[in-house]
Amino acid sequence: MIPARTLPFTQTFGLGGMCVVLILLLVATGVLLLFAYEPSVTGAYESVAKLRYDVPMGQFVRNAHRWSGNALLIAALLHLLRVFYTGAYRGPRAKNWSFGLVLLALVVVGNFTGYLLPWDQLAYWAVTIATSMLEYVPLAGPLLQRLLRGGDEVGAPTLSTFFVLHIVIVPVVIMPLMAAHFWLVRKAHGVIVPREEGDADPGLGPLVPTSPSLTVREGAVALALIAVVFAFAVAMNAPLEAQANPGLSPNPAKAPWYFMGLQELLVHFHPLVAVLVIPLGAALLLLRLPSIDGDSATEGTWFISARGRRTAALGAGLGAGTALVAVLLDEYVLDLPARLPAIPSLVTAGFLPLAIFVAVGWLFLSWLKLREGATPAERTQALCTALLAAMIVLTVVGAGFRGRGMELTMPHSTSSTGGESAWR
Repeated sequence: MIPARTLPFTQTFGLGGMCVVLILLLVATGVLLLFAYEPSVTGAYESVAKLRYDVPMGQFVRNAHRWSGNALLIAALLHLLRVFYTGAYRGPRAKNWSFGLVLLALVVVGNFTGYLLPWDQLAYWAVTIATSMLEYVPLAGPLLQRLLRGGDEVGAPTLSTFFVLHIVIVPVVIMPLMAAHFWLVRKAHGVIVPREEGDADPGLGPLVPTSPSLTVREGAVALALIAVVFAFAVAMNAPLEAQANPGLSPNPAKAPWYFMGLQELLVHFHPLVAVLVIPLGAALLLLRLPSIDGDSATEGTWFISARGRRTAALGAGLGAGTALVAVLLDEYVLDLPARLPAIPSLVTAGFLPLAIFVAVGWLFLSWLKLREGATPAERTQALCTALLAAMIVLTVVGAGFRGRGMELTMPHSTSSTGGESAWR
C-alpha cells in the first residue's frame, strides 16, 4: 500500500524509476557489446568500428548503450534536484540522501570509465585531460593519478583498469546500494507526501494498492523512456573519431561534458582551488544539508514556500550572472596573476577570488535574511541554487564556447578548429 497523494506524475516525474530502467538498459546493452569488444589498445578501436558495419544491430546497441549512460546521469541529477527542492532529504530520509549522493558519484564513475573504451581520439584525450586534474590534489594526487592510469600516461594499463571498473567494480557496488536506496524509501513509507504551503503534516493520507496503482504508471513511464532511448539510438550515432594517437592532441582537448565545469574552473582558478577546495566544499555542503536547516515543517512542499520560490529564483540569477561576469572579466579585463606578478598565484588566482565570491554569497544570504525575512531553509536553498546555476554556466561556457587554446569563441568557430565537442 502507498499514499494516494504520491501518485501524480508531477510529484516525482518518475525519475527514480527512470534511473532503474536506464541501469537495466545499460546492463543489457553492455552484455551484448562484450561479445564484440576487445579490451586492448590494439583491438579496442577496431572492435568498436566493426560494430558499425560487420555486427548485425551492433551500431544500434552501442548507440543505445551510449545514450542510456548519458540519460542516466541526467536523470540522476534531476532526481537529486527533485529530492532537494521538495525537502525530501531531511529527518528519516537523511541517510537515504547520503546513499543517493554515493549512487550519483558511481553513475559519474560508470560514465567516465566507459568513455575511454572506444580508444579513439575523443575518448583518449578527454580521459587524459580529466585524469590530469588529479595531479593538482596535494599529497595523494599524483599517486591517485598513477593508480587510475596504471602509469604516467594513459595507455594499455589505463584501458584495462577502466574496463574492469566499468564492467565489474561499478556494477557490483551500485546494485546493492541501489537496493538499499529503494529499501530506505520503502522504510520511510514511500516518496514524501506532498503538501501545500502552510498545511499541517498531512500524514500518509488514503492508501491505495501498489499494484496496479503505481506499477502501471511506472510501467508506462518505462516504456516511454525505452522508446525515447531507442529513437535516439536510431537517429544519432555514438561518436567515434580517429584511433587514439598519444602524439597528436586535438586543440582544444576537453574533458567529458560532466567534468567541463571543473575544467572551466581550472581556466580561472589556481589548480589547488579549482580541483580540491571548491569541489570538496560543494561535496561537504551536500552531505551536510540534512543537518543545516532541519526545517521538517516544509517537507513535501516544492521550494518550501512562495518566498522560497522567489529567493531560489534570485539565487539562480545571482549565480548565473556572477559566473558569466566573472568569466568575461577574467578573460578580457583582470588577469590578476599578470597584474600582480610579485604575489603567489595561489593568492591572486586562488584564495583572493574565492574570498570575493564567498563574500558575495555571504552578502546575498544576509540580504535575504534582512530584506526578505528568509528562513534558514530558504537561504540554504537559494545558496545551493546559486551554486548550481553558476556550475551550469561554467559547463556551457567550457563545452560550447572554448576554442583553440581554450580561448572564448562562438560555437561555430569552435567546431572549425579541429577540437572535439565536449557534449559528445
